[in-house]
Amino acid sequence: MFVMPQVRGTGIAKKILAELELWAKELNYNQTILETGIRQPEAIALYKRAGYCVISNYGQYENVASSVCMKKEI
Repeated sequence: MFVMPQVRGTGIAKKILAELELWAKELNYNQTILETGIRQPEAIALYKRAGYCVISNYGQYENVASSVCMKKEI
């Protein structure tokens, strides 16, 4: 997810994330898993505020030190 700099801080990322979680729930998923970078502290903070927890890196990110993987039960 990318939010243009001029609209950051307006809550748009939170709304996008909520819609993506709703979509996943409608598709009968019970969790969401995502990846972001360690150099994106704002994104990590957003995900933590939204209830995501850091997990072990998975799949293609397993040995990528610059990746942060997170999960949330929905």
